[in-house]
Amino acid sequence: MALKASPTDQAHLLELQALDTRIQQLEHKAKMIPQLAVLVGLESESTALRGETLSATGALEDAQRELGRIESDVALVEARITRDAGRLQASSSVKDVAGLESELAGLTRRQRELEEIELGVMERVEALEGAARELRAKHDELQAKIVGIVAEKDESLRGLTDERAHSAANRSTIAGKLPEDLLALYERQRARYGQGASLLRGGISVASGLELNEFDLAAIRAAAPDDVLLCPESSAILVRTGESGL
Repeated sequence: MALKASPTDQAHLLELQALDTRIQQLEHKAKMIPQLAVLVGLESESTALRGETLSATGALEDAQRELGRIESDVALVEARITRDAGRLQASSSVKDVAGLESELAGLTRRQRELEEIELGVMERVEALEGAARELRAKHDELQAKIVGIVAEKDESLRGLTDERAHSAANRSTIAGKLPEDLLALYERQRARYGQGASLLRGGISVASGLELNEFDLAAIRAAAPDDVLLCPESSAILVRTGESGL
C-alpha cells in the first residue's frame, strides 16, 4: 500500500532536510577548521623539539658526570701532592726525599693533564648548558603558541557546536511532529542516497538539479496531494508545493 501523508507534513520534510544539510555542513566545518591543521604541524614540531631537548639534556648530564669524575681525580691528586709535600718537609732521608720528589713531579704532571682535561670538559658543559637552555626556551615558546592556537580552535568549535546543537534541537522538534512512517521513509532514503526530501520547483528536482521528463511529470500530476512520491532522479521524497509548476 502506497504511503500517504498530508501535504503539510510532506512540506515539513524540506525543513528537516535543510537542517540535516546544515548539521552535516557544520560537522564538516568542525573537522576542517584551520587551527586543526596548524596544531598538527605544531605538535609535530613540538615532538621533534622535545626529542632534541632530551638528547641535549642527556649529553649535558653525561658531560657533567665526566666533569665530576675529573674533579674527583684532581682533588685526589691534589691531596696526594699535599701529603707528599708534607712528608718531604719532614723527611731527613736522602733516599726518601729523592723518591718523594720524583713522585711529586709525576703528580704535578698528572695534575696539569687533569686540569687541561677539566678545562675542556668545563667548556663543553658550558656550551651544552647554553644549547639546553636555548632548546628549553624554544620549547616553552612553542608550547605558549600551541596554547594560543588551542584557544582559537576551541572558540571556533564553540560557535559551530552551539549552532549544531540549535539545529539539532529544531530538527528534533520538527521530526517529533511527523508521522512515524513518513519519518522512517525520509531517514531511510537519506541514509541510502544522501537526501531524504527534495523540492519540486518548476519541474526540476532540487536534490538532483535535473528537470523531470514529461512522463514523470504526468505521473506526478495524476497523484493525489497526500500521495508520498519518490523523485525518479534522486530517490528522495519529492515534495510538491505551489512552486512545483504542475
